[in-house]
Amino acid sequence: QVQVVESGGGLVQPGGSLTLSCAASGSIFSIYAMRWYRQAPGKQRELVAAITSGGSTNYADSVKGRFTISRDNAKNTVYLQMNSLKPEDTAVYYCSADIETITTITARYWGQGTHVTVSS
Repeated sequence: QVQVVESGGGLVQPGGSLTLSCAASGSIFSIYAMRWYRQAPGKQRELVAAITSGGSTNYADSVKGRFTISRDNAKNTVYLQMNSLKPEDTAVYYCSADIETITTITARYWGQGTHVTVSS
């Protein structure tokens, strides 16, 4: 059994910063790509940032230069450092991880989401 749990959301003023964390636990053999998505009210879920097991990253155009994704493989954790936040960054942020379990089955696991609200 595998669990993926996000934390770090909250209310922040425009221009502020916030760091999200996402930790995977359970019967994990290996973790491949890890990703952050977000879904704003009334909108479709969109990919925000992704990082491979080797550390290669890619970002949505809307967050380039403001957000940084990183991971700690020893802790099975991925982070999203968000700077210069804008009201349009308000959304529920979800983490996903492509995990190979000890049964050698690889699947994409999702967290429950964490709310980020950018407002004055």
